[in-house]
Amino acid sequence: MGETLALETDGLTKVYGSGHTEVVAMRDASMRVRRGEIVALLGPSGAGKSTFLLCVGLINPPTRGSVSIGGRVMQDGPRSLGDLRRFRRERIGFIFQKSNLIPFLSAVENVQVVGELIGRPSSVARRRAVDLLGALGVGPRALNMPTQLSGGEQQRVTIARALANQPSLILADEPTAALDSVRGRQVMELFREVAHTHGTGVIVVTHDHRALDVFDMVYEMEDGLLKPAAGAPGVAAAGSAMAR
Repeated sequence: MGETLALETDGLTKVYGSGHTEVVAMRDASMRVRRGEIVALLGPSGAGKSTFLLCVGLINPPTRGSVSIGGRVMQDGPRSLGDLRRFRRERIGFIFQKSNLIPFLSAVENVQVVGELIGRPSSVARRRAVDLLGALGVGPRALNMPTQLSGGEQQRVTIARALANQPSLILADEPTAALDSVRGRQVMELFREVAHTHGTGVIVVTHDHRALDVFDMVYEMEDGLLKPAAGAPGVAAAGSAMAR
């Protein structure tokens, strides 16, 4: 029947308010992200990008439409808040503009704590944290506190933390906004490596058009509408796939 997708959204719509105060923040947003694929999401401020991420990340439910993560449809019936929180911890990784590392934990402890939160023994969580930091090039900094790390190193630790739960999907919101162009591109290339190596679907919200060649597919949002970006990587392939 085909491969399991990291993410599939169908007709996601988010409406705030009602009547004269109704605001449609997002309308009929549909996206497919394969495992091992990295996708860019472009658009001006207020276009609906954050609304899309919040819905896909199961933080703010859509008014209409469905979200499927790793083949599991999340809008197929009532779910408790506890179920959603557990699913987020186990299947979704989040990365934001700021690293948001816990300041009183070392780099390795910041990654290890994620494994412990989903019920892994401390020794297992520690071993995975060490392996991830090593694979991302910050192994020698594992025992350093966040304040002892550069901005690029902090983002690498944040990526390791997002991978700690072996997620189906990683959502990154402007992860390179605080980095210069060289380090920003390095981080984007690192996301591509993470997607291709770990088989994780990665969505990156970005304003940096200089690194679009890193991505397998590029979408853009404007006025709450989502569509493939004209002339961007992957658009022709996406069009032919939809035609099938």
